Amino acid sequence: MGPSRRRTDVTDYAARRGARTGATIWRVLSRETELRVVPDGVMDLMWFQDRLVVAGADTRTMIATTRPGDVTWGLRFSPGVAHALLGRPVHELTDRRIDLSELVAAPGRAGPFSDPAAALEEVFIALWSRADPDRPTLRLAASLDRAARNGLSVRETSAVHDLSERTLRRLSNTLFGYGPKTLMQIHRFQRALRIARGGMPLGETAATAGYADQAHFTRETRRLTGRTPSALARSGA
Repeated sequence: MGPSRRRTDVTDYAARRGARTGATIWRVLSRETELRVVPDGVMDLMWFQDRLVVAGADTRTMIATTRPGDVTWGLRFSPGVAHALLGRPVHELTDRRIDLSELVAAPGRAGPFSDPAAALEEVFIALWSRADPDRPTLRLAASLDRAARNGLSVRETSAVHDLSERTLRRLSNTLFGYGPKTLMQIHRFQRALRIARGGMPLGETAATAGYADQAHFTRETRRLTGRTPSALARSGA
């Protein structure tokens, strides 16, 4: 449900660009009683079980109780946008799911809609208009996220952006929900998972994604998800 699609082994997933916002709108249909979500480095605004919920950045697999046939809709926040719209450091939301109404005054009605995707965009636009996000901060967030996706180290990212490492860590926690090293590790994990799902052997996958070796890939995957790369690649979770 982020760029990596937060896929699970018991769901049908689809995503598209929102007509009004250009944001990624996703839909998950649950097939079982649990929804497993692995870390993907993004935050979302969701309609989940008739509630408008903010999904914080994950550092581990999250498991939600669902019913077969349940549909969850979400809008993916671009880098730094959740911080701007909610008006708080998003590390306060890491590994949490919180009703939007507990964070800000929810715009408009908060009940079920006949068109959840359109409703999510409507809420997003209202929050954006209210917050009037600082564009330079959003550009910086996008640049820091690209650095993490490209595998830059904390030292390299600090140098590129003319920031001290301490300032970079503070900004990263505020904008993304965790530090730059964790953000880079999660993006690397997701990149490797996409490659593995394409059928590449795990040893080659690890090298292509930037791990020292396959054992490094396995250790990091177990730490983030509790599962092995081969199990995740087979299941789609």
